Amino acid sequence: VESAAGTAAIPDRVTRELSTGKLAAFVVHKQRKPVSDITFRDGTGKERSISEWRGRIVLLNLWATWCAPCRKEMPDLAKLQRLLGGDDFEVVAISVDRKGAEASARFLIEAQATSLALYIDRSARILNPLGAIGLPATYLIDRQGNEIGRILGPADWASEDALRLVAAALKEQG
Repeated sequence: VESAAGTAAIPDRVTRELSTGKLAAFVVHKQRKPVSDITFRDGTGKERSISEWRGRIVLLNLWATWCAPCRKEMPDLAKLQRLLGGDDFEVVAISVDRKGAEASARFLIEAQATSLALYIDRSARILNPLGAIGLPATYLIDRQGNEIGRILGPADWASEDALRLVAAALKEQG
């Protein structure tokens, strides 16, 4: 994690000071609140729940095939997954596109984001409990299932700033 996040020291906790540079719009919450236990489907059609990721750090991203900023940031999310993804961290990118799994899978291929697993909520019901007022919307979730912070709109998720933010979340102890 240290080498992937550059040479600057990684803090032991996510703080507002990490909302800089390419992630200046990332809002770190003073008080973390539990994320609603949203449900969605994976690429095989199996129902999944965000609570399945408890014990791991999650970068939850909501996107759609018709969303131009989503298309732009998808390769960066895929790179973040390649660099830091594993047993302790996953980018969970959920398509809220009504076109369904086939169109969303094709989009991931076209956007060169095949390191991301395919997750879908065709109904877009998850937007409301997450407070997403547009796309893309991205949430950093701690191991206890609480929202550390969010950014509404696109971000450069392959930047040093993003890597430091996720690395700090990974260093948090409880």
